[in-house]
This record gives sequence, structure tokens and C-alpha cells, in this order.
Amino acid sequence: MAPAEPQYIRINARDNVAVVVNEGGLPAGTLFASGLELREDIPEAHKVALTHLAEGDAIVRYGEIIGIASRAITRGSWVHEGLMKLPEAPPLSSCPLATAPPPALAPLDGYAFQGYRNPDGTAGTRNILGISTTVQCVAPTVEHAVRRIRAEILPRYPHVDDVVAITHPYGCGVAIDAPGAIIPIRTLRNLALHPNFGGEVLVVSLGCEKLQPARLMAASELPILESEPSYAVLQNAQSGFGEIVANIMMLAEKKIARLNENRRVTCPASDLVVGLQCGGSDALSGVTANPAVGFAADLLVRAGATVMFSEVTEVRDAAHLLTARAATPEVARAFVREMAWYDDYLRQGGADRAANPTPGNKKGGLTNIVEKAMGSIAKAGSSALMAVAGPGERVTQKGLVFAATPASDFICGTLQLAASMNVHIFTTGRGTPYGLAMAPVIKVATNSGLARRWPDLIDIDAGRIATAEKTVEEVGWEIFLTVLDVASGKKKTWADHWGLHNDFALFNPGPVT
Repeated sequence: MAPAEPQYIRINARDNVAVVVNEGGLPAGTLFASGLELREDIPEAHKVALTHLAEGDAIVRYGEIIGIASRAITRGSWVHEGLMKLPEAPPLSSCPLATAPPPALAPLDGYAFQGYRNPDGTAGTRNILGISTTVQCVAPTVEHAVRRIRAEILPRYPHVDDVVAITHPYGCGVAIDAPGAIIPIRTLRNLALHPNFGGEVLVVSLGCEKLQPARLMAASELPILESEPSYAVLQNAQSGFGEIVANIMMLAEKKIARLNENRRVTCPASDLVVGLQCGGSDALSGVTANPAVGFAADLLVRAGATVMFSEVTEVRDAAHLLTARAATPEVARAFVREMAWYDDYLRQGGADRAANPTPGNKKGGLTNIVEKAMGSIAKAGSSALMAVAGPGERVTQKGLVFAATPASDFICGTLQLAASMNVHIFTTGRGTPYGLAMAPVIKVATNSGLARRWPDLIDIDAGRIATAEKTVEEVGWEIFLTVLDVASGKKKTWADHWGLHNDFALFNPGPVT
């Protein structure tokens, strides 16, 4: 329920703007308990000036400068994109290197989930057969085979959750030896090795493509057994489409039969690899959902789990804050390296970080990328940054990790899966039905209005923090315990209930030929 009285939220004592919380916004003339009077109508989640601002004054939110006033702004006025200039991004060369790493958080013992133990020691939250592909040419054939496997084979193996086709637009017509090619190739390799696939690898190749199976998977990762090959080559078929599909189904069933022997066992919470992401963010994201996720992230770190946050452009303006809390100077330098690489990538494309915010972000009160970034990093909680991974790399470090990805929901999700994510937490203010086939996605709403409108798509309502019905800590614990229940298969997310699973989206910075 929205607050009955006019209410705004100020994050930091240094802030000279605050965010209007009341659902639907507030009209001109509204008087707050503080004595502030609105000079004009201000929409929900948008900013109000708490003081008079002169042209050139810094606009401060989260205790950080998010903009420069382009003209005088009267106290009580709506502070929007048209009234502010974007400040320069923090120079990477002057970022502090591990100058203030937080002390280790107190351990949180006794928390576990029911997962699937893999031969390599990792744990899955699902028991799935993954069918990898080397090239887009085979995608429709594999998808046809998967439909038949689900209908004809899976009913005989009740302990296997699903079969997933890892299809994509890569593999041929690309500069396969270009430096950027390593990113999509290692992404596909690590997707095939995902913990939710139980150690079973099945690759489908056309035969003539540039991304050959041997290039996709190392020999040690793709065992070729005389009795059971781990890949199928479509161009080897002698009797047409029927033979091609039958061969894929035959290979799949042998692997499904082994997966069917798996059972959930008690696994410590330290076996979780949890990915954090924003999508359809609004100005309440950094007030409600993201801080609650950050509290849950700290609980997970205390329990020994791996927690990864991502989205380079949505942390770039907070680089100086994140490098300071790195565990070591080497970790801080790795973070700076990923930021610098992406700055250069955007420059080559004739863009910069300012291209990130969407019309929906702005409608939801986020005026620019700086404000968005300051709210985004709240998901990372308060623990030390322990490691940095490049796009598509597998993450093995425990604790808080930065996994470098673009901010695109679909590419970020795909890269976090490649990093071994087995549970996904996704915060949203504007709303999205986004989901993944390989790992459960827990959707957290930043505002209660969205949670009420979409009760069968939103899993947790963090908007209750804005209305003082719940605290950040209470919602953080709710998220943490939901992660354990979802990982155990005890609770199904709404995305999984409806079968809402977005396509894989590779990040390919290399040239296409």
C-alpha cells in the first residue's frame, strides 16, 4: 500500500535531491512534514530539489554527484533530465586500489539447499541435459529434436527436469581468429559445462563451420567414447533428416538415462553461485530492491557462496568506489582493466556510457547513467570484492565477484550462466517477464505498484521498504531464504511456472565476415 502521507526518500545526508515515493506521484502544492512544498507536479520515483540550486551546482544523490544543474532550480521543483548535465566519468587512472577493503563478514553457518552433486564437485540446482551447438545452421534441427525428446523420451525419465538447446547466431561467417572471438567461444564452452547439466556434454555440429567441435571443447572436456560419441555431425548423415534427428535423440537418451540416476542431496549454501542483475530499472531500484538484494548478497557471502554482479556500463561511474573495496590491488587492477576495455569498445562503436539508459529508465525517474550506476551497485552489498572475471569466463572464486558483461539483460544473463550461475536474482521497477531455461530467475520488484499489477510474474515485493512495511534487512532475509528454496526445487519462480525462457544472446565484439 502506498504511503497515505506525502513522502520522499533521501538516501544520504549530503543529498540535495530526494525521490517521491507516493504511488502516482504528487501534485504541485503538496506539503511534506519537513516543510518542503512542491512547486510543480512530480511523478512517482522522480526527484525533488531539497534546496535551491544555482546553475553549475552539483546535483547529489547517494552522496555522489549525479549531474550538474544546467540552470537554476528552485527548492521543491522537479529535477529531471532536461535540467542537468552529465558529469565526466571517474578517471580510471586515479581509482584507489584496495585502499579500504571491508573486513571479512561474520560466517553464517547452518544453511543448505537440496542440489545435485556433480563429478567435478560443483552443485546444480536443476538436473538438465544441455545440447550445445557450434553454429546457427543446426539450430532449427536441434530445436526440432528437443521437442521430440521432451515429448517422447523425458516422460520415461522422471528425475530429469528438462532438455535445453543452446542455440545462437555464431559459429560461421565470422572472423574466428580475431581477438574478440575468444569471448563468444569461451561463453559457449562454459555454457556446455554448466553445473546444472550434471557433467554430461552433447554437441551438435554441421560439419563445415568455422567453430569446429574440437575448437569449442578441449579433448578433456569432450570425451569421445567408441560406444557413445559426445557430438553429432549433421553432414555425416547418409539418409536425410530422419537419420539426423534419430541420431541426436539416441545420443541424448543415453545421457538422459545417466542424469536420471541423480538425486537431490544436501549441499552447503557455499555451493551456490548467484548472479545479480537489474532490468527495467527505476529510481526506486537503488532505494528498495537493490539494497535488499545487497543485504541478501552479504548473507550469501557469509554462508560461503559465490555472488556475482555485472553490467559494466551500470557500474562504470562507481568504479572508484568498487576498486577501493577490492580485497587486493591485483583485484582492483583487474576491475580497472575491464572498465578500460569496455570504454574502448564503446568508443570504437561511436558511443559512450551515456547511451545506456532506456526511455523506461527515464520515465521511472532515472535521469542518467550516473544515477543508474549508483543505484545498481547497491546489489553488491558491503563485502570485499574478491575477484574479477572477463566476459564468458567461468567463476570459481568464493565471495563477491565482478563478472564483466554488457548491461543488456539477455547478454548479461547468458554470460552469467557461462560463469556458472545456478540461481539468478533480477530486480525490476518497470517490469519484465524475463526468464532463463538453465537456471531459476527470482524477480524482485522495486515498487509495490508493479508487484500488485503483476502478482503472477513478480516473486518478491521490495516496494514494501519504501512504504515502511518492511525493512531492507527483512526483505534481504526473504530473498536469501527464497534463494535456498528455489535452489532446492521446493519453490518455483513465476518465470518457470509459465515457462518464460529467453533465448541465449552471445556477446560478440569481433568482426563478422
